[in-house]
Amino acid sequence: MPHLPDVVLWSIPAFVLLTALELVSYRLHPDEDAAGYEAKDAATSIGMGLGSLVFDALWKIPILAVYTALYELTPLRVPVLWWTLPLMLLAQDFFYYWSHRSHHVIRVLWACHVVHHSSRRFNLTTALRQPWTTWTVWPFYLPMIAAGVHPAAVGFCSSVNLVYQFWVHTERVGKLPRPFEYVLNTASHHRVHHASQGGYLDRNYGGILIVWDRLFGSFVAEGERPVYGLTKNIDTYNPLRVATHEYAAIARDLRAAHDWRERAGRVFAGPGWKPERLREQRPDAPAAVPERVA
Repeated sequence: MPHLPDVVLWSIPAFVLLTALELVSYRLHPDEDAAGYEAKDAATSIGMGLGSLVFDALWKIPILAVYTALYELTPLRVPVLWWTLPLMLLAQDFFYYWSHRSHHVIRVLWACHVVHHSSRRFNLTTALRQPWTTWTVWPFYLPMIAAGVHPAAVGFCSSVNLVYQFWVHTERVGKLPRPFEYVLNTASHHRVHHASQGGYLDRNYGGILIVWDRLFGSFVAEGERPVYGLTKNIDTYNPLRVATHEYAAIARDLRAAHDWRERAGRVFAGPGWKPERLREQRPDAPAAVPERVA
C-alpha cells in the first residue's frame, strides 16, 4: 500500500493561521450578534483538543488490532489508487454520517459526542473541542474494513474528513453559492447543527457532504440565528468535567433506576428519554424541557 500523509499534522499550521485570522477579524469588525471568542472557553476547547490527541493514541491500539484482524480475515482487497481513493472518501463520509447521527440519538454514544457541543461559542477553536472517549466510533467503519479497505486508508479518510470540518466552525463565513450549499457541508449548515433551538436539534450530521442529510431526512437550512450550546448547559471550563459530565449523569440515573428496563433506557435510548413514572405530571404542571443537544 502506498504511503498516505498525516493530513492532520500537516494541517496544524493552517489551523493556527485561520484561527488567528478569525480572531483578528472579530477585533477589527466586531459583531454584537455573533458568539465570538471568550478566553476561557477557547482555552478549554484547545485543551480538549490536545487531550484528545493523547487519548486517541491510546484508543487506537486496540482499535487497530481489531481492524487488522478483520482485514486479514477478509479475502477482499481494495487497492489505493487515484480512482479508488475518492470512492473510499465517499464511503467513509457515508459511514461518518451514520456514526454522527447515532452519537446524537443513543445516550451512551452522546456521552462521548456531547463534549463537542458543550461550548456556547462557535468559532474555529470549537472545532478543536474533541472528546476523549472516541472508542465509540470505530464499529461504524467495520464494513469498510470487511470490504477490503486497508485500516491505514480508513484512518486517512477519517483524517481528511476531520480536517475538512475545521473551517465549518465559524460565523465569519456566510452562505456559499447554492451549488456548494446543496452538496457540501458548509459553515451555514454546521451552525444549524450546533444550535440549541428546538427546530435545529438533531440536524445536519454530514461531514464533508450534506447530501446524506438531504437523502435521509435530517437536513434543515439556516434561518433564525443559532443559539449555541446545550439545552441544559454545564457551566464549566474544567476539561475533565467537560469530558465526563454525561457519563457521570448516566451513572446517577442508573443508581436511581427502578428496574432493568429503565436502566436500559437510560443507557441506550435518546439523551432526553425518561421512564413513564417521570413523564407523568399534574395537568397544571409546566412541560419539562428535554435535555437534548445543540
